[in-house]
Amino acid sequence: MTPRPSDQEARFLRGRRSRRAELGTVVRVAREFVRGFRALHFVGPCVTVFGSARFAEGHRYYQMGRAIGRRIAEAGFTVVTGGGPGIMEAANRGAKDAGGCSIGCNIELPMEQRPNPYLDRFVEFRYFFVRKVMLVKYSHAFVVLPGGYGTLDEMFEAATLIQTGKIQSFPIVAMGADYWTHLREMLRTTMVAEGTISAADLDLIRITDDADEAMELVARGYDSMHAAEGQLPRPLRVIGETRTGDVAAG
Repeated sequence: MTPRPSDQEARFLRGRRSRRAELGTVVRVAREFVRGFRALHFVGPCVTVFGSARFAEGHRYYQMGRAIGRRIAEAGFTVVTGGGPGIMEAANRGAKDAGGCSIGCNIELPMEQRPNPYLDRFVEFRYFFVRKVMLVKYSHAFVVLPGGYGTLDEMFEAATLIQTGKIQSFPIVAMGADYWTHLREMLRTTMVAEGTISAADLDLIRITDDADEAMELVARGYDSMHAAEGQLPRPLRVIGETRTGDVAAG
């Protein structure tokens, strides 16, 4: 029996399998990468917003996410999230409030996560590592709002890639300063003190509740990356490429 899509990554990571099974995974991963590239190649300069799926519309962090999503869109950026509820919905909703472009990159999970209703394009992935590549590859900045393990995973993976020189340095802006206070103290008083990170590494994640400061950091990241990126290529209509998010990629 064919495993459910949400089981395939678990089976892949379980350990040694037959050569045929491993080759099948390589093919599926390659197809997923290509599908992601096709969906996101022409969406324009992006800012990725991370945060918990568990905050309801009335929560102050939801409202913060909606406000920063609107500011990002007003500045001319495409807002990219995980495509689900909570902070993700809030940021996508803010982008739509401003008439901007709104993208969701969802991950298939055993407990189904439905796309929020504020998306121009929704791309679904079954492999976490493919999804994370897409969220980093097309982003000029990360804005991180309060969240759980998944949010911390994304934030620290981006910080690690910058710290190790695997990607160009770009802003990681953590908003909701009171939420991040104890984490910041742990990094400073324990990790820096023990020498596992340097004092300069603390600057890889900027914590602020000031939307103007956040947008200034985002703009600075775009300026530094845009010079190296060059102009957006033209889509090839003959193979179905489009510049706008008017066709969903499933």
